[in-house]
Amino acid sequence: MSKFTAHPADNIAIATIRALAADVVGKANSGHPGAPMGMAPVAHVLFTRFFNANPKHPKWFNRDRFVLSNGHACALQYILLHLLGYKLSMDDLKQFRQIDSLTPGHPEAGHTDGVEVTTGPLGQGFANGVGLAIAQAHLSATYNKEGFDLINNYTYVFTGDGCLMEGVASEAASLAGHLQLGNLIAIYDDNHISIDGDTAVAFTEDVEKRFQAYGWQTLHVDNGDSDLEGIYNAIVEARKEKHKPTLIRLRTTIGYGSKQQGTHGVHGSPLKPDDIQAFKARFGLPPDQSFYVPEETYAVYHEVAARGAKLEAAWIDLLSSYGQKYPAEHAELTRRIAGRLPDDWEKALPVYKPSDPAQASRKLSEIVLTAIVPKLPELIGGSADLTGSNLTRTKTMIDFQPDSTGLGSYKGTYIRFGVREHGMGAIANGLHAYGGIIPFAATFLNFVSYAAGAVRLSALSKHQVIWIATHDSIGLGEDGPTHQPIETAVHLRAIPNLDFWRPADGNETSAAYYSALTRRHTPSILSLSRQNLPNLEGSSIERALKGGYVVHEVEGEDLTIVSTGSEVSIALEAAQKLIGEGIKTRVVSLPCWSIFDLQPAEYKLSVLRGGAPTLAVEALSTVGWQKYAHEAYGMTGWGASGPYKKVYEKFGLTGSNIAEVGKKVVHFYKKKGGEIVSPLLRAIESIGGDHI
Repeated sequence: MSKFTAHPADNIAIATIRALAADVVGKANSGHPGAPMGMAPVAHVLFTRFFNANPKHPKWFNRDRFVLSNGHACALQYILLHLLGYKLSMDDLKQFRQIDSLTPGHPEAGHTDGVEVTTGPLGQGFANGVGLAIAQAHLSATYNKEGFDLINNYTYVFTGDGCLMEGVASEAASLAGHLQLGNLIAIYDDNHISIDGDTAVAFTEDVEKRFQAYGWQTLHVDNGDSDLEGIYNAIVEARKEKHKPTLIRLRTTIGYGSKQQGTHGVHGSPLKPDDIQAFKARFGLPPDQSFYVPEETYAVYHEVAARGAKLEAAWIDLLSSYGQKYPAEHAELTRRIAGRLPDDWEKALPVYKPSDPAQASRKLSEIVLTAIVPKLPELIGGSADLTGSNLTRTKTMIDFQPDSTGLGSYKGTYIRFGVREHGMGAIANGLHAYGGIIPFAATFLNFVSYAAGAVRLSALSKHQVIWIATHDSIGLGEDGPTHQPIETAVHLRAIPNLDFWRPADGNETSAAYYSALTRRHTPSILSLSRQNLPNLEGSSIERALKGGYVVHEVEGEDLTIVSTGSEVSIALEAAQKLIGEGIKTRVVSLPCWSIFDLQPAEYKLSVLRGGAPTLAVEALSTVGWQKYAHEAYGMTGWGASGPYKKVYEKFGLTGSNIAEVGKKVVHFYKKKGGEIVSPLLRAIESIGGDHI
């Protein structure tokens, strides 16, 4: 690129951003003005000199991606979006942090045009950025041809001290260095301030050396407050490096220009009115006017928007020419961009009958992946160092690796995440945010807990991430209570807009995948067994897709047993014993609570009906089953180490013992007397938000 050339409006534009940050936070009387004021110069240089996007079409596929990992500084992002001409008015800025505004307290993907990922929980955005960069590298390797550099965008991440203290960022940075992601540029706001004060109290490492050890290029600018040329040159150097991600350490002054600059007092509190007025007077803005934007500031940002519109128009022409020369690749790429699955892909899903051999649901998952991976090139993911246990790498997959390693290529669709569960989850969110990709992430169910922060943001952001979570109960056996999930399912089922599937057999496993792949705005967790499960009489993909169904029906029942996963076959065994003793027993499989909840009331009440007590059985905590059953039998403490059948016996999760428990339930309710209504009938059904 050419050398830095100052623009006559640079200084007034930067002052405008800083003043608007103070005004936005001041009017709300809530927020973080310090980082936006400190990072205004680098934001201005990045967006006016380098950033390629079209505000009139925020989803242009080859746009550069921007991530504000230090999401508390979102006033900065909202101001930039407004100046650039996104659908964010001055009135929206004035509604910062107010109910139903487009300017919430932290950036939310899908809520505000121009926001790529939801940030605020520190470190998440940094790891999302790694996912965005992986997506670009993969799609460019897959579809770019000589003369058709279709996918060549950069991912820029603003990050702060807090982000770089978080383990999730370290996990992601380590993997990014290994993967040689030269399309990723992170700009570190080194302002030495966190909520507790100067970072000297807790964060004194040499960040540049740490990132060099990860395999990153590191650069620094010592005067981030005003050295626009230094900032420009650092970004130029970062873009030149094609085989390493780059960290630019930018020394800034938090709250620059205010009376509290350089202190933690300006981190998370509004400036006082007299401070704001003094700042404006100092930098040539009318001190008595709030939310003031000089025409020359708007003009320079409108030039950026016009440049982006021209770039997109040229890209559309290039894509059209590409379609003429490479029609098959064009059709596949545009289908993926549109988020459409291939026609008839679901016909590849395996279907089972009761006579088919019993298999672990993790193995059934592998069979599904083997069948659908050749049909779905958008399915990209991997395991946190448990590939051989999760059974997630099919024979046709190639590893996603730099060509130079000899281990794979960027065309590969299998990612070796290493032992980095949290980073894996946050990277998967970035993969989905990029577009054209449905990511999957795999580990033991117990270790999804390591990634809880990322899973929560998947659900909040409507990222279609598929978690393949094996070894899902005390049934994993010998590894013992350190690895046996007890409370994990309760936590995950409680997360809004998250489908937690626990399939009982092959058809239910196929149904779980069908749902996960077609629920475009909802993440799914597939909770899968280590031990073999028989294929059930009466199961089918269609029935399982209702989230719950009657797997064994009788009329005039004395008891209904409802269960999931590996315990459904135990429930069926118990039912046969009870029926043999004259106790009529129905059995319901409820593989996905959230999907079942979506069904019509009439259907739900036909499955979990009144007239007899309902007993839930699951080799997990029973918390939550109160919604679907009158009584619940499961784990009330930790598991145990031993062969899985012995572990099940120890905790009474056998057909014989469940039959005995069932008798107690029947006896209790008969003795109690009175009408037994469906456990689904409640005075209050739900109270929810509108993010789901």
